[in-house]
Amino acid sequence: QVKLVESGGGSVQAGGSLRLSCETSLYRECSYDMYWYRQRPGTEREFVSKISADGQRTSSADSLEGRFTISRDSAKTTLYLQMDNVKSEDAAMYYCKAAKTSGPKWCRDEYWGQGTQVTVSA
Repeated sequence: QVKLVESGGGSVQAGGSLRLSCETSLYRECSYDMYWYRQRPGTEREFVSKISADGQRTSSADSLEGRFTISRDSAKTTLYLQMDNVKSEDAAMYYCKAAKTSGPKWCRDEYWGQGTQVTVSA
């Protein structure tokens, strides 16, 4: 059964760092770009960062000003989000997503995790 399980959330002081993880159990026959999204209370879910299926290309929301770094392990089973110089506005529920790029038709188009909560203290 395919699962995306986020972890690493918690409370962090403003200016501090936190690393989120997303353990995946995606089928090896299917190729996925991986994403981080976040949702702050009362707002829509928003894009945070993306890494390509081959791990060679990354992109992040301009608003983050380079404070967050997305990566994945060589086995492509774990996705990370390194959050540095965290700000109060980074407090949100963080979700990982897998979006299909190639593979057999039976590969599902996308998967979402359940999220991990990040709170920021002054």
